[in-house]
Amino acid sequence: MQIIQDQVYAFSKNNKPAATAVPGEVLQFVTKDCFSNRITDETVTMATLDYGYDGANPAAGPVYMEGAQPGDVLVVDIYNIEVADEGTVATDDHCGPLFEGTPYRSKKVPIVDGMAQFNEVKFPINPMIGVIGTAPDGEDVIDGYVGAHGGNMDNHLITKGTRLYFPVRVPGALLQMGDVHAAMGDGELCGTGIEIPARITVRVGVLKNFELHWPVLETFGPEGRWYVNASGQEYNEAVMAAAKELQRLLMRITGWDATDTYMYMSLQSDVEISQGCKPCEVQLSLRIGTPKLSQFGPLVG
Repeated sequence: MQIIQDQVYAFSKNNKPAATAVPGEVLQFVTKDCFSNRITDETVTMATLDYGYDGANPAAGPVYMEGAQPGDVLVVDIYNIEVADEGTVATDDHCGPLFEGTPYRSKKVPIVDGMAQFNEVKFPINPMIGVIGTAPDGEDVIDGYVGAHGGNMDNHLITKGTRLYFPVRVPGALLQMGDVHAAMGDGELCGTGIEIPARITVRVGVLKNFELHWPVLETFGPEGRWYVNASGQEYNEAVMAAAKELQRLLMRITGWDATDTYMYMSLQSDVEISQGCKPCEVQLSLRIGTPKLSQFGPLVG
């Protein structure tokens, strides 16, 4: 199994591949936390670091996928996410709805036997990948931002046992990932989860000649669902992008017209905010989930 340790701070078609993989290969990505492991104790805050998004959220990679060409889809199955025994949650001076009057603070959160210890409260961890995606074919996108390539989606469903589908826009796709959280609530209200170093084990594949505009996530089991992930500076921009893509994908498999599909989405599809810690400059990230339909084929595939 190849182990990917190189770190980059932007999604770019010009990034030099850290490794080359073939479809079906299992890889392990060794990641730092979103602060590049620089908050060593609770005396160090985001102010001390002079923290900025251009130096945030390092991602391990990228990996060049043999056979992946523009117009294909990169498939990523998350096999496991192993986290360190301590993470960090921190506040900033302009991030989240309660930023006014909230001081800079860093808090270390121990992880013991799958449980996080926050003050006197213990709760189960749910390790998830905050930043994951492929290279855009245009301008570079720093790892702290999110877009149609993926990036800083901060979707807490991107965890062990899920499958992701990313549009391939450059030869080799250039997959990278990082910014693992041991736990994070929807919205990531103060701007951070339990930020933590990790080892991510995935299996990669390529779906040839499939039109995909935004990343899609698939969950499994009795409650398995499809989720279209999209983003925008404001909610209406993000939800319109996700809804249009979900409508297009559903029409493809059902044969329904646009209006019937739109009505069905209103009945069975849920809009969920992944990351919305405005007024920070990072775009709002959301997902629209819809049930798997046994009467039809897969939404992606």
